[in-house]
Amino acid sequence: MENETSVLILGGSGQAGSDTAALLRRWHPTLPLTIAGRDLDRARRVADDLGHATAVSIDLTRRDLGLPAAAAHSAVIATLWDNRLNGLHYAQDHGVPYLSVSSGLLDIGPEVIAGAQRASAAPILVASHFLAGLAVLAVLDAAQEFDRIDTIGIGAILDENDTGGPAGIADLERWSTVTSAGLVRRDDVFVWLTESDVRAPVSAVDGTVFPGNSIAIPDVPSVALATGAANVRFDFAVGETPSRRRGEPASIEIRIDLTGTNLAGDPLSTSRYLVHPAGQRPLTALGIALGAERLLGLRGTEPAPGVHTPESLVDPAYAAVRMAEAGTVIVPA
Repeated sequence: MENETSVLILGGSGQAGSDTAALLRRWHPTLPLTIAGRDLDRARRVADDLGHATAVSIDLTRRDLGLPAAAAHSAVIATLWDNRLNGLHYAQDHGVPYLSVSSGLLDIGPEVIAGAQRASAAPILVASHFLAGLAVLAVLDAAQEFDRIDTIGIGAILDENDTGGPAGIADLERWSTVTSAGLVRRDDVFVWLTESDVRAPVSAVDGTVFPGNSIAIPDVPSVALATGAANVRFDFAVGETPSRRRGEPASIEIRIDLTGTNLAGDPLSTSRYLVHPAGQRPLTALGIALGAERLLGLRGTEPAPGVHTPESLVDPAYAAVRMAEAGTVIVPA
């Protein structure tokens, strides 16, 4: 049953927020939405296009977000960097679910601690993974044919013209300022990489090799702990993707390599690419929308209060179906 109170989407007039709202509207036509942004006119335009939506201006420096005391919402979805955590505080104060996507691995600590201190207040979905968790879900979907997984390699190529709007660019700049180290799992141990160890080539579907780096991203512990793989690495490269060199729109490519054993105990390895011809934007919105749908109890039961990650809430097989619907193509490596 659709919620009677609206979903508050912080940054709802930006790229990620507006695309997320459009997906939620498509899946759940009567779900009330509130598009929140600093520019009220822009938020109103998004809300008017959606229908069954309202627009508000917010002040992220205030714990009440500058919203009326009588305002009621069914969830808070932060599609922008909330450095004061006031969106989270607002959700906890009102006892409603909260989702964030912009914290990054080194910034999720305060969110996790806030969730632990008020564990009974509301469910919190920490989705600061690549594409809001879609890469993790794609790995777990590919892992279904394995009995044991030993090694997972993920290589993502983002087009240099597809880093997102101002908020997305700011996120990338902040993460690169915080650390240039990479995080991997090696022989069951999480290890920080520096200097030359962080560098690694990332191959595109057409064989083009991009200079990449291992990055500190929540995907590494998520897939490592979900699969038990002793060795996990996520490498990331930015450049002119093959599609744009052909004169087409900028695409996104994610290579997934798995090695281990099958159900019969025989060695098994698979390699595949996930490619979206329109780049990261539709997939980021999809990842957020899948998390929001699950938090709201629109698919499955409402999650319990506490801290969650995408793989703990979203069914990988269902995510794979939604990715295909959104135009994602799987290409054997």
